[in-house]
Amino acid sequence: MSQGLDRTRIQDIDALRGFALLGILIVNITFAASGFPIHLAEDPAYQSWLDQTVHWLSATFVDMKFYLLFSFLFGYSFQLQMEAAQKAGAAFKPRMLRRLGGLFVIGALHGIFLITGDILSVYALIGLVLLGMRRVSDRTALIVAGSIYAYLFITLGAAALFMDTSAVLDPTTAVAAAQQTAADLAGSFGDVIGEHVRAMPTYGLSLLTVQGPTTLAAFLIGMVLGRRRMLANITGTEAVLRLIQGLGFTIGITGGIIYASAGGNGDTGAVLASVLTAPFLTAAYVATLLRVMHSDRGQDVRRVLAPAGRMALSNYLGQSVAMVLIFTGVGLGLVGQVSPLATLGIAVAIFAGQVVLSHLWLNRFGYGPVEGVLRAITNATAPTWRRRLSRV
Repeated sequence: MSQGLDRTRIQDIDALRGFALLGILIVNITFAASGFPIHLAEDPAYQSWLDQTVHWLSATFVDMKFYLLFSFLFGYSFQLQMEAAQKAGAAFKPRMLRRLGGLFVIGALHGIFLITGDILSVYALIGLVLLGMRRVSDRTALIVAGSIYAYLFITLGAAALFMDTSAVLDPTTAVAAAQQTAADLAGSFGDVIGEHVRAMPTYGLSLLTVQGPTTLAAFLIGMVLGRRRMLANITGTEAVLRLIQGLGFTIGITGGIIYASAGGNGDTGAVLASVLTAPFLTAAYVATLLRVMHSDRGQDVRRVLAPAGRMALSNYLGQSVAMVLIFTGVGLGLVGQVSPLATLGIAVAIFAGQVVLSHLWLNRFGYGPVEGVLRAITNATAPTWRRRLSRV
């Protein structure tokens, strides 16, 4: 493969990762801006048609979609890293164990000090499963991924049919809990940490029932497609991309509408519809972005997004820092005071700032600030961020 084609392939992956960062931020910021989402309650202060429209659009097109893209890219990159280590004659397993250990520690600190619910520590734990399955056949990996979705179909379907959630989702109790969460987030740094710790069991339940299993499925699919280099040599004209768009948008948006119209996470049947259809919409987003980036007028999209994705770990953590400073009592204390539309605008503004900062940083350094630390842990060396001159 020529150097130009290889560089384009790498930028495609980075750009997709950057796009995923924006979607993840749009979801995460709702939990930072209000105490209500984590308790599956509606904020009585924001019930206008505009507020409801923003919530509906987010539930339809964003919620439960972008962590799947991030997870798929994790599995895809995992395979590339393993093959690179094998070519270099390096021992892959101890390097990856160190990397996953470092990721777990970073994620645990992130979840305690900066955000309600962290995905990095989950990636580290599920990454151990992926590491153990790294030599399974493509067929076995895909069967396991399919079995995960079959399991979710059965369990969530049974819960939707037979479980009475009215007591669990009592509106009065949920609103009172949401107001207490908002008060804690508006308090001191100790109050914020306490709220993050108290939310861990609730978040952990979500991980055990839905997000964790689907993350593993996306890891495995990414690993299989990484073996086959499915993102290499994309031209944007492939018929399969148009097929993925047609099926993905049709099925994915239908499921998203069902999820949004039923009120989201408060309805088990709606969650099931989203879980089963979200991968289709995620795939459609990927196909669309690849087609855009490989068009004559869309190459700038790749150039804009790729640096943000190359620094995905630093930017993910940076988003949480920004949210702490904007919404909690540590900073401006705006929790509960920002409308859904304004919250969305803040998310876009944060991401736009990160895109600019990513370009500036990578003009001087070879790795993002946190990426440099994790790379040092992986290689068991001292961290370095010095920019390396590329060979012509």
